[in-house]
Amino acid sequence: MTQTEVKELLNAGVHFGHLTRKWNPNMAPYIYMERNGIHILNLYKTAAKISEAQQALKKIALSGRKILFVATKKQAKDIVAEYSKKINMPYITERWPGGMLTNFITIRKAVKKMGSIDRMKKDGTFETLSKKEKLQVDRMRSKLEKNLGSITDMTRLPGAIFVVDIKRENIAVKEAQKLNIPIFAMVDTNSDPRKVDFVIPSNDDASKSIDKVISLVTNAISEGLSERKLEKEGEAKEAEVKEVEVKEAEVKEAEVKEVEVKKVEVKKAEVKKAEVKEVEVKEVEVKEVEVKKAEVKEVEIKEVEVKKAEVKKAEVKEMPKTKVKEKKITKTKEKTKSSSKKTKK
Repeated sequence: MTQTEVKELLNAGVHFGHLTRKWNPNMAPYIYMERNGIHILNLYKTAAKISEAQQALKKIALSGRKILFVATKKQAKDIVAEYSKKINMPYITERWPGGMLTNFITIRKAVKKMGSIDRMKKDGTFETLSKKEKLQVDRMRSKLEKNLGSITDMTRLPGAIFVVDIKRENIAVKEAQKLNIPIFAMVDTNSDPRKVDFVIPSNDDASKSIDKVISLVTNAISEGLSERKLEKEGEAKEAEVKEVEVKEAEVKEAEVKEVEVKKVEVKKAEVKKAEVKEVEVKEVEVKEVEVKKAEVKEVEIKEVEVKKAEVKKAEVKEMPKTKVKEKKITKTKEKTKSSSKKTKK
């Protein structure tokens, strides 16, 4: 916090404490001086504590947890409700419901009951009730709305609570302590700062002072929320980019697969063509071999026929010679026969 902000705190009357006789000795480190029976707070320490609380609250808001604002005193009610609504945080400005934190399940049931009444009105079942029952339900609804209407969105225990006047809201502080919930509080000179995790020494009675401190705190929370929103948007964009990249990668993979499949098909087709060609070549070769064989057979047959013809010719040529020989032989035989007959006589 800068010097100008300390001046702003001074103008808002944040430095005014309680009467000296009402002081709590544990607040001594934060007290600057005493004037006219009133303690004056050290605003430089207040400024440092506010900046410390702002950083812590910003981190909680950034994590997505809710911060519950508690202020039931008259001066703080409207201010806390206004600023809490701006940053969409739960708040308690009416009576603190006992067990609000320690018995949170029961409180959630009451909130759900309020939701069920609203559904009844929408469904038309509310109209079926008698006049007396309607009045009872309306009274119950208004009572629940008054006490718990501001925490309908708080579905789980808050990440922290911010209290105005810890002396008045001592039950809330005790419940938070029991559940180890961080406590941020505006602590005046009459309160015990040891109960609080993040002390903001300030005037918790003047509405101007409360307004100033709450505005600084809620600004830090809204910054944390806006950063969280930007982070979420960035994450969403990253997720979209990743999805696009994944889709592109899938498309590329599909294209590569298609290309590979086509290549495989082309190779198969080429192999088939090659096989068909080989088969055709083999068939041609077989046909050629068969033709050659046929030609060889024809040649052999012709040669055989030629030989036969030559043999026949040779036989024909030899035939007269053999006949002459046979005639000669028959003649010699006849001669021998005649000669033998003569000798017998």
